[in-house]
Amino acid sequence: MYSDTTGFPCNCGSPQYAFRVPSVITRAAVDLNNQVRMLWEQHVFWTRLVILSMAFDLPDVDLVTNRLLRNPEDFEALLRPLYGERIASGFADLLTSHLVIAAELVNAAKEGDSEAAAEAEARWYENADEIAAFLGSINPYWSAQQWRNMLYDHLALTKAEAVSILTGNYEESIALFDQIERQALGMADLMTAGIVQQFPNIFI
Repeated sequence: MYSDTTGFPCNCGSPQYAFRVPSVITRAAVDLNNQVRMLWEQHVFWTRLVILSMAFDLPDVDLVTNRLLRNPEDFEALLRPLYGERIASGFADLLTSHLVIAAELVNAAKEGDSEAAAEAEARWYENADEIAAFLGSINPYWSAQQWRNMLYDHLALTKAEAVSILTGNYEESIALFDQIERQALGMADLMTAGIVQQFPNIFI
């Protein structure tokens, strides 16, 4: 685990995701970090469950998909008091597209439709670019390039996880999920640090 010397740890495993926050961490900042971490944890956890349900045609696929699609709404509720309705809903829309495209990619891979899978993957990365640009535009302490790097890592790991499940390499899929979880916590800590710095009257 990489950590800078002044604040929240970065669990993404690489110094390239380093960020700096004030050395004194307030209760409000800790509470925010816990909320953001929980949302990113839920994001990757329910994504895995959807992949499993789709791969094995489980009867709960609609239920777990609906639960996953609640994740952007929960992010929207977190961001709305800070950024307002337009920005919060804009992020939720982009994150929903991220999840919908991921499901399309998994389904195409399961059906063996390589052309559809490649098309969905291209749109998935375009969506990641849009999310990174969006976040970089709303917070001066968030770098669009840094978010792009993290989101690209997230996509690559999630795709590898799905391929492992679809090809029956379940041990590898579990190891990949451990990486996905650590990387997601890195994104959560980066998000928290930017918010804390942008709104010092609330969190510092």
